[in-house]
Amino acid sequence: MTDNSHRHSTFIMYGIKNCDTIKKARRWLDDKGITYQFHDYRVDGIDEVLLDQFIAALGWEVLVNKRGTTWRKLTNEQKNAVKDAASAKAVLLAEPAMIKRPVLVAPNNRYHLGFSETEYQQFIG
Repeated sequence: MTDNSHRHSTFIMYGIKNCDTIKKARRWLDDKGITYQFHDYRVDGIDEVLLDQFIAALGWEVLVNKRGTTWRKLTNEQKNAVKDAASAKAVLLAEPAMIKRPVLVAPNNRYHLGFSETEYQQFIG
């Protein structure tokens, strides 16, 4: 990744393609004719630089999806170890499926987490 990798001219959606929320969000963007690029963590991966950008923009607490299957499979010891940005980052890099989805990044480097039609309408404008 270059230093300019965070600059882009289209929306980028980050997530996992078989996630129901991702499917709804992608369908909404498609229906509105909004051009976007899809980044699948399972195919395209995630690196520390990208995760640092997410954490800086959104905060580590909201990025950790504690309602998903991956989180529930962790031991209590592993769950209790997620207590700050560094420990959250380590878990999320190891288990990208645990990143709450979708993360939508606008061309002007604004970030949105999760999906609702109302929030997307406001975010995209």
